[in-house]
Amino acid sequence: MYHSDGTGPVLVVDFGAQYAQLIARRVRECQVYSEIVPSTISTDEIVQRKPAAIILSGGPASVYAPGAPPAPPGLLEAGIPVLGICYGFQLMVRDLGGEVARTGAGEYGAATLCSSDAGSVLLGERQEHQPPPPRTRGSACMACSSIPRSCTPSTD
Repeated sequence: MYHSDGTGPVLVVDFGAQYAQLIARRVRECQVYSEIVPSTISTDEIVQRKPAAIILSGGPASVYAPGAPPAPPGLLEAGIPVLGICYGFQLMVRDLGGEVARTGAGEYGAATLCSSDAGSVLLGERQEHQPPPPRTRGSACMACSSIPRSCTPSTD
């Protein structure tokens, strides 16, 4: 299913997060169609759906836990914008050559979700029909300890 303007859906890849439904709902509140798909979906199946973007959800595991679900092979090289949340972010960092480490304590607090890329499909220039940038809460015990070479850090 596509928007009448020809853009594809935002696919939320569910790694077992309690909030995958909430992520999809928030995307829809921005007037963007979204679908939740299982983490076992193949990259070919994702590409066939022609998504505008992909969100890798959180999950109950660390990327280093035995049996932790992997990202679909080749997904990060498919040329589709990807946002990783919690576990999904850990997967992206690890799979792109960075490192994820235990922080020793939970990181709790509020933050505003934003993008330094004005053309970002997910967080780019705000349109009239969109709500203000979302406030988020963090509660993680893992952090990116070494960023992938292909990424540029920002404190904005």
